[in-house]
Amino acid sequence: MAEKNAAPPPKRKADEPPKQEGLPEWMATFADMVTLLLCFFVLLLSFAQQDANKFKTLMGSIKNAFGIQIKRPDAEFAAFSPSQFERKDVELKKDDQQILGMVVELKNIVFDDPNLKKTVKVSAEDQGVVMRFPVGTFFAPGSAELKLESAPLLDGAIKILKERNVNLVVRGHTNDIAPPAGMYPTNWELSSARAAALLREIMSRGDLSASRLKAVGYADSQPLLPNTSDPNRETNNRMELYLHKPEVKSW
Repeated sequence: MAEKNAAPPPKRKADEPPKQEGLPEWMATFADMVTLLLCFFVLLLSFAQQDANKFKTLMGSIKNAFGIQIKRPDAEFAAFSPSQFERKDVELKKDDQQILGMVVELKNIVFDDPNLKKTVKVSAEDQGVVMRFPVGTFFAPGSAELKLESAPLLDGAIKILKERNVNLVVRGHTNDIAPPAGMYPTNWELSSARAAALLREIMSRGDLSASRLKAVGYADSQPLLPNTSDPNRETNNRMELYLHKPEVKSW
């Protein structure tokens, strides 16, 4: 009887939406937004870390380029110097010092003459020093006859050969244009004859032992620039004096 008299459940209004179980809908949207924000900040953090690594790499390159800086003791400060740091000197090996000394000596000789300064190049190469100049400095086109007025240019190399324990290779180079019809059928013969003529003049001017000297012609097998234009061909048509240690392979 008690169950029959129980009050019926309240009726839902017609315009009232049905109740849903679980979390409300706004909670799911909020969770999605928070997740997206979290991903966004994680990406920002990863980008910031990558930039930091690049910055460390950059700083390492700068240190290698400028040397290691060390703090100087107070007693070494100059009154007019605003810096408290000095660059640590790089110790050169004996062989490197010898090469650097030859480069400086030859450049001083070249720079004293305004004409030579524009055409003659001096550089370190393969454990030695190379003095490079246009073939026209010593030879006419298609010729291996030495211009004696240019012979004093060889005195710098002769001086180094007398003062230092180094040997010399005279290198003859040409471009890809065949020599004019005459004594030399190919650039191999022409470049070799020019190298031999230059070497012969060095021996006569310096009274040097032939065992320390070599002459070799490379023709157009070792161009400095592609033989695609007249300026490039002019650069490739050259003579070289290679000063090197006796034990170094010179060919």
